[in-house]
Amino acid sequence: MISIIIPTYNKNILLQNLKRNIPYLKDYEIIVVNDNPETSMKQDIEVFKNVHLIENNINFGFGMSINKGVAQAKNPYIMLLNDDVVLKDSSFTKALDWFKKDSKLFAVSFAQIEKNKNIVGKNILYWKKGFIHHEKKHDMKTGLNAWAEGGTCIIDKAKFNMLGGFNSVYSPFYWEDVDLSYQAYRYGFHVLFDSEIQVIHYHESTIGHVFNKQYIRTIAFRNQLLFIWKNIDDPKLLAEHLLYLIPTLIKGGALFIKGFLQALPYVWGISIWKNKQHNLTQVINRSKRILP
Repeated sequence: MISIIIPTYNKNILLQNLKRNIPYLKDYEIIVVNDNPETSMKQDIEVFKNVHLIENNINFGFGMSINKGVAQAKNPYIMLLNDDVVLKDSSFTKALDWFKKDSKLFAVSFAQIEKNKNIVGKNILYWKKGFIHHEKKHDMKTGLNAWAEGGTCIIDKAKFNMLGGFNSVYSPFYWEDVDLSYQAYRYGFHVLFDSEIQVIHYHESTIGHVFNKQYIRTIAFRNQLLFIWKNIDDPKLLAEHLLYLIPTLIKGGALFIKGFLQALPYVWGISIWKNKQHNLTQVINRSKRILP
């Protein structure tokens, strides 16, 4: 019923955690997508009988690697698992019960235990001073979630494919999972956070091994802008965004300006991708939560 998709760039991190997770995954189809064209993992993966390897000949980034894995997945549900996530048990199978009960369920996201023992994974989106922001919810009880985090969730594959998977505009990482879940809510689906499905996940441990902090912040701001430009249609909200854009760039400094400049070339493509039937005001409450 479940296919596990693991995108990876760092062979050492992947193998270390795959060995730890395999006791809980031995009965499932596992697809590893190696996004590091300079390092083959064929010999390393051969020892795992139920693991299928896809090796990218160029660096596609997180979302596109996931899409390639999903395209080859044989089962109706896909578990997205970062290579730095460690499973505590087989509680992820509980997600299947939620899907059986709810035909409108797009994804089930997991509770994540961070290095400092804090629990994260349940989030909100909100609009403030011309920008869409996200933050952790105060309560970690089972309930609706703003989005299914791409490294720790189970998604209905049919709905994933219907929505077109992760959008390549967000490559190499960040905001692609927010955007996909946002589109799911548009179509009347929803995302559930299950507090009883817990995994160990030290955020940015993989990205931090490959990219420096300045690059990560630049991409994060670039993709925040792309998310806004891609999804905003209301003239008043657009005017508010433009009003606060320059002060935000000034306050954010060089990295934010760099992210803005990197986002600009995508504007024409975004105008083509826009679905004119969608209006951000259908789900937004100004200066308050958007989702859930």
